[in-house]
Amino acid sequence: MSVLDKLKQMLKGHEDQASKGIDKAGDFVDERTQSKYSSQVDTAQDKLKEQLGRDDNQPPQ
Repeated sequence: MSVLDKLKQMLKGHEDQASKGIDKAGDFVDERTQSKYSSQVDTAQDKLKEQLGRDDNQPPQ
């Protein structure tokens, strides 16, 4: 079992909290880098949410 699979299993049922954590981490990075890498941070946040099975662009199932 890969690390990503283990993370998905641990976060199952807590997708909203994981999504908030990803957003908070991205905001922290933006703040520390003075938004210099904002587009890259946004892309990383989207990819993480997609990997965890939660995409804010799609309604929750």
